[in-house]
Amino acid sequence: MSTSPPLQHHGEPVAWWRYPMVWLVIGGPLAVVIASLATAFIAARGADPVLGPEERGGISERSSTPESMTPALQARNHAATPKP
Repeated sequence: MSTSPPLQHHGEPVAWWRYPMVWLVIGGPLAVVIASLATAFIAARGADPVLGPEERGGISERSSTPESMTPALQARNHAATPKP
């Protein structure tokens, strides 16, 4: 007993959309396209505003002197030295 749909129904060919495999082949890429458009829409509507120079408040932006970078340099140098 065959479970696949017949190629002809009452002497006429069966339409392409009547085959379940067609919907599996089309459905995957279509779902990806719809998901990517939804993601792009969410990203465009929920974008954070760009801060100007007077609104930025990071530590490195407030004090860019070499003394303020000392802990970072010590940690970097400590990680690069081999253990005795």
